[in-house]
Amino acid sequence: MASLQIYEKLLLFPLFQGMSRDDLEQVAGHTRLGFSKINAGTTVVADGDDCQQLFFMINGTLRVETMSDDRGYTVVEQLEAPVILQPEVIFGYTQRYTHTYIAQTDANFIAIGKDEVLRLSEDFLVFRLNLLNLFATQTQKTVRMLWQHVPDSLENRIVRFFAQHCLYPAGPKVFHILMNRLANELNDSRLDISRALNALQHEGKIVLRRGRVEIPQMERLLM
Repeated sequence: MASLQIYEKLLLFPLFQGMSRDDLEQVAGHTRLGFSKINAGTTVVADGDDCQQLFFMINGTLRVETMSDDRGYTVVEQLEAPVILQPEVIFGYTQRYTHTYIAQTDANFIAIGKDEVLRLSEDFLVFRLNLLNLFATQTQKTVRMLWQHVPDSLENRIVRFFAQHCLYPAGPKVFHILMNRLANELNDSRLDISRALNALQHEGKIVLRRGRVEIPQMERLLM
């Protein structure tokens, strides 16, 4: 891929935004970049895989599967390019992916190894600040979530549960979860959960199937 094309692709991602053209040309010309095309249906990385590089998806769509720690329920959603696959797990206490990413369409990626990420952080102040801002923003959102007001109605508590277990608050989602499990998660009765879910379905915001809840548009559920 020509340097100009690489330059344009890197600008799609927040880690490189704000860098000068000269800096980006230096990154494109002096950084070990891995280019790959992943065919539809192929797993890019799986839950539990060691994270030794950052994957930048420059085009395509991913199916993302996330399971609870006890494997009791699963959330399935979609991510569109451009997106970085879990940049927060390249450093820190647990450097393993916590989601499984499967190519839903053919997808193209740029991969940058951890040693190159460290070098870029040392050589380019803007890249280092972008990386710190990314980590800080994610931490602040997570901490702030703990202090949000608990919704008064069960329907809104269910909606909050769904929202808190998604990577991105828009697009289609599928929760593979039994009503008994959802009732336990929300400390309520199965009957009340069933009534609330059916009310949301009546409003056209969700579709109930055996053992799963389909959300056609997460943003509409959050309105």
